Amino acid sequence: MIVTKGIRVVDLFRWTLHHIIWLALMMAGVAALYYFEIIEVRIPWLPVSVIGTAVAFFVGFKNNQAYDRMWEARKIWGGIVNDSRSWGMMVDGFIGNRIAEVKRSAEELQGIKRRLIYRHIAWLYAHRSQLLVASPWEHASQGGHTERTAKYYQRKFGLGLLDDEITRNELKEFLPPEEHDRLIAAVNTATQIVNEQSRDLARLREEGLVDDFRHVQMTGVLRTFYELQGKNERIKKFPLPRQYANMSRYFVAIFLLLFPFSIIPELMAVGDWGFALSVPIAVLIGWVYVMMEVVGDYTENPFQGMANDIPMMSLCRTIEIDLRQMLGEDDLPAAVPAKNGVLM
Repeated sequence: MIVTKGIRVVDLFRWTLHHIIWLALMMAGVAALYYFEIIEVRIPWLPVSVIGTAVAFFVGFKNNQAYDRMWEARKIWGGIVNDSRSWGMMVDGFIGNRIAEVKRSAEELQGIKRRLIYRHIAWLYAHRSQLLVASPWEHASQGGHTERTAKYYQRKFGLGLLDDEITRNELKEFLPPEEHDRLIAAVNTATQIVNEQSRDLARLREEGLVDDFRHVQMTGVLRTFYELQGKNERIKKFPLPRQYANMSRYFVAIFLLLFPFSIIPELMAVGDWGFALSVPIAVLIGWVYVMMEVVGDYTENPFQGMANDIPMMSLCRTIEIDLRQMLGEDDLPAAVPAKNGVLM
């Protein structure tokens, strides 16, 4: 997540330089064809402007849907934060010797609470890790230049910003060895961790450490974790429909192919200064349309480890700090800082 007040021009230039280069080469090539009178055909501006308007509306619709996906993902993670704190509060306040036939010592009760809270922290990091696995339609899975560019963005403006710090997201730090080995081998580790919490609660209920009413409440919170996890998985595993995502790219390409044969000869007809401005103006117009397409293209996938992602690592660390403070711990990890204006 970009946390600066704005995007610096130098950063915008770095991110989009390759688009500026190919647009400049394309527009300069068309201008050269007209300058040396190799071609004389000129497309009227009216049909090109109609196409440009239609493309802008279509790309705008796609970008709106892409933003909805990103904002929904942020709301889901907000729910994870809130329900995680509720889980910590219930573990801290509900587990005790009220109706237990065999009373447990304060140390034993604290150990049970620590086990339940640490297992939940493990769920957070497992869920985050699973969401970062690239889907077939994401940029990092496309191969060629697209994949190389995506991995460059991840390295320089995304996950790579966390490489030099201890992220503490290894499940073995929060799960007992036997439990870790068993859960890590599951197809969906996060799902099985929540199920393990349910089994643990059932045992605590049988031992009288949690009464029936509180057991129902705590099980309800576990159910909300499944709901929130499923919502994130829906966004991750169901792409923006390809008929919208891909057709907008084709429409932008059609517009970019047509409009230089309309605007460049129009500007060249004005005089020498019109010829001098024809390429920069054509590049600028093309860059606007390309960036409208690119913004929506990268926003539609909010879990791909780039600068525009949901800051899952920061949210997981915030929850971990809150829950461990509920246990009375003092040796807490540091909050995840923003680096280069990006919070991951």
